[in-house]
Amino acid sequence: MNDFHTIQLETDPRGFATLWLNRPEKNNAFNAQMIRELTAAIKTCGEDPSLRFLLLRGRGKHFSAGADLAWMQESAHLNFHANLEDSQRLGELMYSLQQLRVPTLAVVQGAAYGGAVGLIACCDMAIGTESARVCLSEVRVGLIPAVISPFVVHAIGRRAARRYALSAEAFDGARARELGLFAECYGEDGLDAAVEHWIGQWMLNSPQAMAACKDLLNEVGHGALSPALRRHTESAIARIRISDEGQEGLKAFLEKRKPNWQSH
Repeated sequence: MNDFHTIQLETDPRGFATLWLNRPEKNNAFNAQMIRELTAAIKTCGEDPSLRFLLLRGRGKHFSAGADLAWMQESAHLNFHANLEDSQRLGELMYSLQQLRVPTLAVVQGAAYGGAVGLIACCDMAIGTESARVCLSEVRVGLIPAVISPFVVHAIGRRAARRYALSAEAFDGARARELGLFAECYGEDGLDAAVEHWIGQWMLNSPQAMAACKDLLNEVGHGALSPALRRHTESAIARIRISDEGQEGLKAFLEKRKPNWQSH
């Protein structure tokens, strides 16, 4: 895809991609075009069998300032059905990101407001700067974080989601880490080095196993035990053991050598 105007999708020869929000002059604020382009880019990533994982980042000073003002002004004049179609497109973006077959890492600096918090919550993992400003800001402008709410609750828990969605208070990267939204936070000058560290961590892992592990965790959900879940987990480990990478990983371990996916 080379016809994107609000985002960039870059592939790295090591086998991963970076999806950039690319409206720095607008603080990477969402509009309808960005939502369409993000959804298309995620679909492209899902169809690429060579992709090991995906990074989600924002160009410039901010990850994303939330909804674009001009887009919000346009939506104020839409009727219910047009607004419903708008929200369904946003929902498709969030669900497609959450269900992407490969692991996803959000990298957050500056502001992450409104729907941007949903993007972060949809990723498997997020890191950010200590100075990041995260805010579920919707109630300040008479709205609610409706489409993103299931992902936010899953990421930070029901009680914290109630606090921050109802108060619309901003919090920093350290608090985001305490809540579980960020896995780690760093000084601004250390973020790029941290990104390389996490890339290195994920490059050590079997691509097939990471994708299978993500499928497994989606199926496990909150971990409620059931006979069906037991059967699923038993089948999952049996399948991965006989897979090409499962066999290679076991042989490499026993032979005290690196598996072939670490040869890059």
